[in-house]
Amino acid sequence: MTDASQANGSTPTPEELREQVEGTREQLGQTVEELAAKADVKAQAQDKAAAVKQQVTDKTAQAKVQVREKAAQVGQLAKDKTPEPVREKAAQAKAQLADTAATLAAKIQDKTPEPAREKALHTAQAAQNNRKPLLAAAAALVVFLVMRRKRRR
Repeated sequence: MTDASQANGSTPTPEELREQVEGTREQLGQTVEELAAKADVKAQAQDKAAAVKQQVTDKTAQAKVQVREKAAQVGQLAKDKTPEPVREKAAQAKAQLADTAATLAAKIQDKTPEPAREKALHTAQAAQNNRKPLLAAAAALVVFLVMRRKRRR
């Protein structure tokens, strides 16, 4: 009912009744949609899972950034505390080692048959593709060797 028909106490017109019915239908439709959404437990669970997954992703990204920043700080601190003569010696040793490695690699490549070089290339590519497990295995081996050496002493 409109305010005009209610105010004067007259019966509503057919047009007013149609408007009232249409408004009631819209309200009823909205109410049904809200109830259906509340009753859809699967959708609610999926929404909650997506929200939790996003939180985990965000926190993981934050943790990675913090780890990188901390590693950079530690690296800079180690560099700052290393005396200049030691850094120069390390740089010289690094350059000498690189030269020696390049010379040795050239000699090996000249004397190694083609099938062996191909096999080595494939092995190196496989190692590069599986870097994390290889680094973990190498770290475990180093820890094992250090522990074994300590026990012998």
